Amino acid sequence: MAFLKIMILAIVQGLAELLPVSSSAHVVVAEKLMGLDPSAPAMTLLLVMLHTGTMFAVIVYFWRRWRRTYFSSMEQFKRVAVQVILASALTGVIGYGLQWVITKVAFRGVPGAQIEDLFSHLEWIAPALALGGILILIAGRRERKSVPVTVFKGEDLNTGQATLIGAVQGLCLPFRGLSRSGATISTAMLAGVAKNSAENFSFALAVVLTPAVVARETLRVLHMEHQGGAASLGSAAVPSLVGAVLAFLVGLIALKWLSGWLESGRWYLFGVYCLVAAAVVAGFYIAGY
Repeated sequence: MAFLKIMILAIVQGLAELLPVSSSAHVVVAEKLMGLDPSAPAMTLLLVMLHTGTMFAVIVYFWRRWRRTYFSSMEQFKRVAVQVILASALTGVIGYGLQWVITKVAFRGVPGAQIEDLFSHLEWIAPALALGGILILIAGRRERKSVPVTVFKGEDLNTGQATLIGAVQGLCLPFRGLSRSGATISTAMLAGVAKNSAENFSFALAVVLTPAVVARETLRVLHMEHQGGAASLGSAAVPSLVGAVLAFLVGLIALKWLSGWLESGRWYLFGVYCLVAAAVVAGFYIAGY
């Protein structure tokens, strides 16, 4: 894989993974435009490394906030830990349950079929992008009509709201194009959670979820390597590591951008972008990509 293509994908992943615009949709379109095979072992390894880079960007960016809030006292830490565990458990049950059902329905009778086989289908990505955009627009419109809350308060998020956010995150797992951060932050805002609290909790869930996703994809890489992809994986290791570092740096910029727009009442603009992106993806599909 050309080094320039790896850098392009790292920038796309770093921006789109942490902005509420769906990284998977943007990465799939970028791969198609550059003539790359998303199912290739080298590509899977690259995406694993890029996700790892953006996960560390989240940890670095939010650590001071989490330390002031989630770790302000043992009681607060225990309360948030329970919320994160419940939300993550619900994400797993709903997300992986849906993936199993979709695989059985869409690939009935096809041995060895996986949900990843649907990920590159633009006809599914376009409506998912549009759905995410509509949700962001609704949350943004409601937020602009209310008094903005930009200061985190430890009691803003209750257990019911946390589990609702976890359930919505689970719905995002099988559907490429439905932004995890966009859906969870918007859901939290619509449920009455303060904006900073919604952002903090959404990305805390991401840090819990990402290692599980990375581990699952790593197992897929090892399985593909066992089937004969070792040479391509070896040559892709160093470029993928460089791509992860670039995704980390771009991710920090993306998070600062997201926080600025969220706190200044411009959250709805991400929804506008998603609707435009959905139309563009639909156009690519019609054009035969």
